[in-house]
Amino acid sequence: MKKILGYGLLFIVAVVFLLAAFYFLFPETVFKMAVNAQRRSADLVKKEILVDDHRIVYLEGGKGETVILLHGFALNKDCWPLFAKHLKGYHLIIPDIPGWGESSQVPTANYDIENQVRRLDRFLEVLHLDRFHMAGQSMGGAITATYGARYPQKALTIALLDPAGALSAKKSEYFMQLEQGVNLLFADTSGDYDKLMSLIFAKPPPIPAPFKKILVADMSAHKDFNKKIWKDWQPEQYSLAPVLPLISAPVLIVWGDQDKIIDVGGVAFLEKYLKRYRTVVLKDTGHAPMMEKPEETAKAYVSFLKEKI
Repeated sequence: MKKILGYGLLFIVAVVFLLAAFYFLFPETVFKMAVNAQRRSADLVKKEILVDDHRIVYLEGGKGETVILLHGFALNKDCWPLFAKHLKGYHLIIPDIPGWGESSQVPTANYDIENQVRRLDRFLEVLHLDRFHMAGQSMGGAITATYGARYPQKALTIALLDPAGALSAKKSEYFMQLEQGVNLLFADTSGDYDKLMSLIFAKPPPIPAPFKKILVADMSAHKDFNKKIWKDWQPEQYSLAPVLPLISAPVLIVWGDQDKIIDVGGVAFLEKYLKRYRTVVLKDTGHAPMMEKPEETAKAYVSFLKEKI
């Protein structure tokens, strides 16, 4: 019996050793497996479609009323699955916004908010979607708000998660750095990436070194195009003030109280201009509540969708 148990223990050790070796020898494969596992947990499938001059890659899953989820600057569609897994009973469409992720990057195209809104509308038109709920974080929030103002007949509800363009009387740590010529959204070293994570999250998640290396390499590879999008958009001068009064749909405002990218004072700015809104401020949460507090954020969002204020 002891001999059998010994062989069993040896087998377990061998399996653990092989898995560890695979992880360190093929980190990109393991990273992709982890990403795919998150998608599967939310019943999301990757798809792509050609819309005019852009190939748009997106995640889709679920049945029910359609919800469009839009990511922020320097993020992509895979910032949403942890949140999306709690949205059972809804049909989800989560695109890589043109210029980001796996979607096309066209050097001659303009990627300011108005042009992105038009591209988004064409994308939804090609998918034959004409009535839906929308939620966006940071840059995605600016696109969502502008879309709601430009196409009020299509947006059933709007959710704004720490949206760009919501001005605060108090400068965030990020904007103070920006005034000094430092923009960590263009991080391309491991040290700067760690600093960026500290700005985005109240409590940065632990990231294994091999995975961090992949993420930093990806940011470095897209750094020049990200700078182009920044130049097209000019977010440091951007304000949602002109579009917010034009939104007729109910709006959910979600903000992390520890947001170091856009100060939580932006809540008062939104409430000043919006007609119908509900506000949820999450404690000990940074700039990306759908990633840092996915279940709590999703619970607030589902409640909003069901009650519609």
